[in-house]
Amino acid sequence: MIRIAVDCMGGDHGPAVTLPACAAFLARHPDAQLALVGRPEALQPLPAGLVGERCSVVPATEVVAMDDPVEVALRRKRDSSMRVAIEQVRDGLADAAVSAGNTGALMAIARYVLKTLEGIDRPAIATQIPNVTGGATTMLDLGANVDCSAEHLLQFALMGSALVAATSGRARPSVGLLNIGEEVIKGNDVIKRAGQLLREAAARGDLNFHGNVEGNDIFKGTTDIVVCDGFVGNVALKTSEGLAAMVGTLLRQEFERSLYSRAVALLALPVLQRFKRRVDHRRYNGAALLGLRGLVFKSHGAADAFAFEQALARAYDAARVRLLERVRAGIAHAAPLLRASPAGEPAAS
Repeated sequence: MIRIAVDCMGGDHGPAVTLPACAAFLARHPDAQLALVGRPEALQPLPAGLVGERCSVVPATEVVAMDDPVEVALRRKRDSSMRVAIEQVRDGLADAAVSAGNTGALMAIARYVLKTLEGIDRPAIATQIPNVTGGATTMLDLGANVDCSAEHLLQFALMGSALVAATSGRARPSVGLLNIGEEVIKGNDVIKRAGQLLREAAARGDLNFHGNVEGNDIFKGTTDIVVCDGFVGNVALKTSEGLAAMVGTLLRQEFERSLYSRAVALLALPVLQRFKRRVDHRRYNGAALLGLRGLVFKSHGAADAFAFEQALARAYDAARVRLLERVRAGIAHAAPLLRASPAGEPAAS
């Protein structure tokens, strides 16, 4: 059995979304168990699908609000549902934790409670972005680290490679370094140094480095993984979500414009439904917080029940394929290169 601790109080909607999602998840994963963390009174009555031996309630008296400062979440709300869920992982009572709560608070609490893996200075947020191949490009970092050194980008590449290899079955997923051009001479000093480190890692067999990639390569699926700092990654993620929403809105407006447009829409409905499914960011919900001594996954705060279920499924898959062990092994293999490249001061929590 794989056991997942769920912060049922986090996100914009709390139990109204998390509980139905948990019920749907358990129905599709007969070898999974859930620890529902939250205020017991807020979790009642439990949906029928959550009553049984595979589900238990773990009480927590506090909730981290979406606008809570990190300091409040970390220092003052010591019995929050977010923290208790992560402590379940630390104590070996759960294989992974999932929360839709405040991203900054989640990263800070997870880093404080679980600590980072040896050889990792800064954890990173990694998720999938759909591409034209019908698959997805894994991208990191997506906002945990605004300013990164070249050594941090190397660490992200190693962790991303372990993630994709574990969850996709690709033995040597390709890694691209996000830049303003494909040429080695382009980019700022950090990117040029990161490219050098990645080429050295590739020569040692630590990863499969494709080279520099540009923004459009994310959606082309040029590489399996795209590495960048958290500022750029977060902008790219929000842009992709906004683009998908804009396309949907424009199509709807166009088809509502006239009777002829509505007739065409009916004929094209199967194609449009397939298109909608391919670009639906809810299918890719669930970002991994990589580099910690435990598995933690972040759901979008505004996720509906379908999207939150996807985040649970990603946490389940990561635990099933022993992602943490694979990340640790990848970092250990590259240890000589990491020791030779001091990463500077660690990020403040």
